[in-house]
Amino acid sequence: MYIYNSSLIFMALYKYEAFSKDGKKVYGTLDAPSVGQIKEQLLRQQLFPIAIELAPLESGGGFLGSLFAKKVTPKDKILFTKQLAVLLKAGVPLLQSIELLVDQFNGQFRQMLIAIKDDLRQGSSLAVGLAKYPKTFEIIYVQLVRAGEASGQLEPILERLTDYLERTEALAKRVKAALQGPLIQLAVILLVVVGMVVFIIPSLAENFASAGKALPAPTQFLMNLSYLIMNHYPPLLTSIISLLLWFKYWSSTKNGARKLDTIKINLPVVKYLAKTNAVVQFSYTLGMLLEGGVNLAEALDIVVSIIDNSILADALQVAREKIVKQGKIAEYLKQTNVFPPIAIYLIETGEQSGQLDKMLLGVANNYEAEVNELTDGLTGIVGPAMTIFTAAVVGFIVAAIMMPIMQMNDLVGV
Repeated sequence: MYIYNSSLIFMALYKYEAFSKDGKKVYGTLDAPSVGQIKEQLLRQQLFPIAIELAPLESGGGFLGSLFAKKVTPKDKILFTKQLAVLLKAGVPLLQSIELLVDQFNGQFRQMLIAIKDDLRQGSSLAVGLAKYPKTFEIIYVQLVRAGEASGQLEPILERLTDYLERTEALAKRVKAALQGPLIQLAVILLVVVGMVVFIIPSLAENFASAGKALPAPTQFLMNLSYLIMNHYPPLLTSIISLLLWFKYWSSTKNGARKLDTIKINLPVVKYLAKTNAVVQFSYTLGMLLEGGVNLAEALDIVVSIIDNSILADALQVAREKIVKQGKIAEYLKQTNVFPPIAIYLIETGEQSGQLDKMLLGVANNYEAEVNELTDGLTGIVGPAMTIFTAAVVGFIVAAIMMPIMQMNDLVGV
């Protein structure tokens, strides 16, 4: 498998067999630009290679193979985390557990597990192996695994991570399902409108114009739209694509993202949803990290980094500085104007009772239910609203077509 690294050199992942200085056969993987450099790396480790070859990919191997290999999905990560927790709970050693899981996956995730397995065999920790793949195993995942390994509580940490990943994936699917129906309806409306104005309206207008009558206003509007699409579609299409690309670029910049986030937290319904979702993200993640043994300052850094609204993240970052200095959470969370009073009260109660992690998880569960209810409610509103909009558009088009036909019939009757 080839990797294009930041120094503009093609790296390749190689499998090797070698003998150690005490005569034991050793297997593993290393990445380097060439076989020669692999040999040098092995010799520096006092390993004597007997076979070196490119690590195969499921879809073919090499750079092209890596392009077409099965990508890592959230389902892969959830399944891996859940099965690893089950194996460890059953008493299977970590290295053997990873070896068993390698054969359960394909493509890029399989290659990652092979490399992680080899790291473990050479004495590395699981967290260090996972940290080499930050696009798959984000910082919260790595830090919790590191804390679990240090405390000897890796299995319960993995169970909590499984729950976290499943919640995140369920929310993503819920949002996708909420948007999917309206988007499909919108696409259908667009196709109907384009089909009408390109194929039906022009021929109808020609027939009607030959009778010497002015077109009705709705028909004239569609006729103008038809003229615009049919005679100016190249610059029109170019303008639309350019606008979409510009918006995508602008929204990815720091300034653009902040402006969009500002708009979000000032729209009535979106504001409530964004703030409540931030409460869920903050509470669940911080509670999980504290429960896993991560210290407060480091846990707060991780939590602030995963809040998906930059305005709210900035407010929490300010609170984070004060919390680390004073050691009190509820007092400074109140100043952010993000957390509702009942959440502040529950967090304060958790601080006083010494059960902050459990109380944070309770707050997250409570407000996650609110987010789910709100999302379901919005879905229930958006669906009928899109149906009404579709009916209105179709009705307008039908009226624009029928009005001139009826007028032509009146002329014939006269």
